[in-house]
Amino acid sequence: MSRQNIRYLQNDTTDEGNLQVNVETPSGMLPIEGARVSISYTGQPDSQLEQVTTNSSGQTEQIELRTPPLEYSMAPSEQQPYAEYTIQVTAEGYIPVNVSGIQVLAGETAVQTVRLASRESDLNPVDNIVIPANTLFGNFPPKIPEDEIKPLEESGEIVLSRVVVPEYVVVHDGAPSDSTARDYYVTYKDYIKNVASSEVYATWPDATLRANILAIMSFTLNRVYTEWYRNKGYDFTITSSTAFDHKWIYGRNIFENISQIVDDIFQNYLSRPNVKQPILTQYCDGQRVSCPNWMSQWGSKDLGDQGYSFIEILRYYYGSDMYVNEADEIAGIPSSWPREDLSIGSRGEKVRQMQSQLVRIARAYPAIPTIAADGIYGPRTAEAVETFQSIFGLPVTGVVDYATWYKISEIYVGVTRIAELF
Repeated sequence: MSRQNIRYLQNDTTDEGNLQVNVETPSGMLPIEGARVSISYTGQPDSQLEQVTTNSSGQTEQIELRTPPLEYSMAPSEQQPYAEYTIQVTAEGYIPVNVSGIQVLAGETAVQTVRLASRESDLNPVDNIVIPANTLFGNFPPKIPEDEIKPLEESGEIVLSRVVVPEYVVVHDGAPSDSTARDYYVTYKDYIKNVASSEVYATWPDATLRANILAIMSFTLNRVYTEWYRNKGYDFTITSSTAFDHKWIYGRNIFENISQIVDDIFQNYLSRPNVKQPILTQYCDGQRVSCPNWMSQWGSKDLGDQGYSFIEILRYYYGSDMYVNEADEIAGIPSSWPREDLSIGSRGEKVRQMQSQLVRIARAYPAIPTIAADGIYGPRTAEAVETFQSIFGLPVTGVVDYATWYKISEIYVGVTRIAELF
């Protein structure tokens, strides 16, 4: 962020957004309590604005920070629409980490996750993370056009028999041919949240965000379903190059509302009649790059402003025969959602299963109240669910809906795996 922008943020005509920092172990599932987080303007690292400490869930409070005016993110502009902040994270016994370029938008909550490695571990962590610009503001290579439906009858082609939401994707952090680029194992949902936070603005209408997130998910699942890169002799699922795939940024912050949308719809993708594979839904910004047969990101924002639903936005760009489909399977999940919300008064095996998972999670996150896995959804269970939802960025309702069920399953699998390593 330039000194001009820093001066701008220091005057009285700015808006405000929120920043929350989550500090975890390298596995990403165990919180670090008592970590110290120092916050400053990027470009002025010595200008400490706040210093906060993480709680038993490894989280800081939400900190209000100044941002450029909301309208900067509502139309293409030469003005940077987000503020950039730097944090230094330290904790006793852990290697410190600095993150600069954290993007905070007006009226939205940015969530920055930092993973600290123990000083006694054999890990060689990245201890200085620099987040580049959002693709709508920075300069990135335009997408190389591809066919939206891949020919699958070619000899030697490896194709999955059905559409499965993977537990992880392997992200090659560079162009496919760049052998020096690192590969990262990233959970599917975290990958989608990262890309969406890197490529659109969280301030946009909900329908616009959903349309863009569905396009990102369908494109990604096409890569998974056709095993696109593995068929070319590579060992990864997708790249971080905008010329080939999406912009994924190691260590970047995500936005809470984008995270919640992904949790709501992560099993979905886009389909056409009589086509089994997810559609490779390509898009561009629609301003610096023109793409007549693809979705325009800025154009989708305008349609959202006009009241278009997410499916109307998608059909405006991709045609009236585009529809939303649901994957056959979610990998790595102990049991599927019961197809109805669980709330006070619910009873049965699904309730007991959810309760037993929460009991195990509470051993790592002690803020979650202790409950009995008795198959009866009473007030104490609702309280535990509310605490879980608050910790993991879900709407706090005390009701186990689709998003909450799968988030409980995800965290349960994670903490159980970690326990098995020791």
